[in-house]
Amino acid sequence: MSAAAEVVSAAATENRKSQNPNEGWTLVLPRRAKNRSKKSQIPKSQSSKIPIPWVPTDLGSSQTDPSTESKLLQKIQLSVKKLESSDFYRALADQLRTPQILHSICRALSSHLKMPMVIYGIGSIGSYDPSRLQLALAILLQRDFDWIGRIEIFDPVISAVESRVMAALDCSVLSVDEQGRRAAEEPTLFFMPHCEAVLYDNLIEANWRPERLNRIVVFGNSFGHYRRVVSEFKGSAIADSARHVLAVGRFVEEVGIETVSDDFFRAFHETSWHFFDLDPGMDMESVKLEREL
Repeated sequence: MSAAAEVVSAAATENRKSQNPNEGWTLVLPRRAKNRSKKSQIPKSQSSKIPIPWVPTDLGSSQTDPSTESKLLQKIQLSVKKLESSDFYRALADQLRTPQILHSICRALSSHLKMPMVIYGIGSIGSYDPSRLQLALAILLQRDFDWIGRIEIFDPVISAVESRVMAALDCSVLSVDEQGRRAAEEPTLFFMPHCEAVLYDNLIEANWRPERLNRIVVFGNSFGHYRRVVSEFKGSAIADSARHVLAVGRFVEEVGIETVSDDFFRAFHETSWHFFDLDPGMDMESVKLEREL
């Protein structure tokens, strides 16, 4: 049995011990206070700068169902095994070990040894294979790279069963909807493949100062692609929903990934690593003005 399979198998055994529907999954508060079927959407009119308390909508009526949870864990186990033996994952892991990427990671870490991984917009891991593949990739990256620490997850579509399964995999489900506005008081990896543009913009806006931006790493939609869309299609809605992303673009080092196989295209196409390198004394208001001129 592979190391990843042993991890998931052990998690499944531990998960069956829970008989209380309110046990077997973890809710955590942040350290600092998709269409519906796949990814959560954040309409601009509903975007809040204040975290909103959250629990799964089906928590009250849900009963512990070891069989359903075990089947979901098995599906994730298959996704982990599929990924870890793929050319896609080998290429991605090799990419993370290149001097260019290692230098950028060390710059973001500064004096820290690890950075937590915050996953936004994972979607329904019970219903969709791309969501399971994305979670599987997060699990493999944490296993294989010692600079990645704890995993925290949020998506308002997560069910109580999915929350318990994630907890069995040692992932903490947030008890608040941060709307992507996590202030990086410590180096943080934001794992956000295929999220809405406004979610990235909320993240950048919440960290709109050099010392915070320099602490974050974003694994998600290509910022360069957003810039190309705005350049080629005047009046694109992205110009409004991603204005902070567009403004900070020239200070971002972006490294795209290769999906290699059609098996992983839906889960990871147009995905890049993003690293920030801003002068600590930079006036961020002038950065926005330059973009708006």
